[in-house]
Amino acid sequence: MTTPLTAKFASAARVLSQHLASQGLVTPGFRSPPRTIGLDRAIRRTTDGTGGIVAVRVAGRPFTASIADMIEGVIVLNALVAPEADRLRAELWRVMLSFTVQTQTTSQAGDVGERTVSRVA
Repeated sequence: MTTPLTAKFASAARVLSQHLASQGLVTPGFRSPPRTIGLDRAIRRTTDGTGGIVAVRVAGRPFTASIADMIEGVIVLNALVAPEADRLRAELWRVMLSFTVQTQTTSQAGDVGERTVSRVA
């Protein structure tokens, strides 16, 4: 049974937010989809400039692309530039790896069973 996309998005947002908070970084709110039709990602800053919302489209695209948009939104809202942005980006990809790797169990006959095949998106 697969996890519904909205539950997977909520779980990913929670993991990302917890990690950012533990690092003392600005933790945006995450929502889906963006208000503007046709956008894959939108970033809205708060009026005081201390936070914001990262809205990403999850339907109709690879979930890994949505994770990438969430991570890039965090980089933008925290106003990070290289090398800090690169370090955080790599760190966040490691944290979010469980949302980008799909594991499926199959046997030689194609039934559920013996060996595990992992695919990295």
